[in-house]
Amino acid sequence: MRKKIGFISSSIVVALLVSTPAAIAVVNGQPDPVLARNAVMVLDDHGNMCTGAVIAPTAILTAAHCVTEGSTWRVHWRAPDGTPILIIPKAVRVHPGYRPEPSGKAVKSIDLAVVTLSDPLPSPFEPIALSDAPSVTAGDLISVAGYGYSEEKNRKTLGTFRRADLAVIEPFGHSSILVWLSDPNAGGAGGCQGDSGGPLIYQGALLAITFVTTGIGQHNCGALTQGTLIAPQRDWIAKAMQP
Repeated sequence: MRKKIGFISSSIVVALLVSTPAAIAVVNGQPDPVLARNAVMVLDDHGNMCTGAVIAPTAILTAAHCVTEGSTWRVHWRAPDGTPILIIPKAVRVHPGYRPEPSGKAVKSIDLAVVTLSDPLPSPFEPIALSDAPSVTAGDLISVAGYGYSEEKNRKTLGTFRRADLAVIEPFGHSSILVWLSDPNAGGAGGCQGDSGGPLIYQGALLAITFVTTGIGQHNCGALTQGTLIAPQRDWIAKAMQP
């Protein structure tokens, strides 16, 4: 799920990235500065914020819904001295199988997009390996990670890259397109707003891209995290990365 953050500007980005303690909150995650080398933020001119997984020096894989509402986008990170960096992408390519806003209906949608850059990302960013696993089974452990809220609706908790370990569940049976995850310890861990487009990692490789999170009652986080598997889409991803 993306998160609206207001107009894209340096002042907004600085406010977004206020550091906060790693408290146990809705997503029950912990900061992971090592894994953060494999991810950036993706912002649009409508004020939406998402996470993106670095899959090549000049390519970022994110969720399609993160790049379909706005008209311009920025790839964002912070320099070592804290300066906010905003880069205009060279191209944004949406998977042809993406269907916006399925609204819970049984509509097949491949919620993926590739954002390419004119110049390589600087150090310490590095691409994450892509998983060849066509699917996973109930009980497998997957890590969800992203720059979204660690405490739902608390804007000050945005902007720190965190991860949490979840278990695969199969509420609708086995799938070769999607993956559903929940906290095996029932502690409320999971993706949250702003984590859309972020990596779902299995055995050290990028298994899927987060596209929606749900909570209990009026909450948007802490119950289920859902992702699009990338192995079945590897041919399209490779083509979308090309100049």
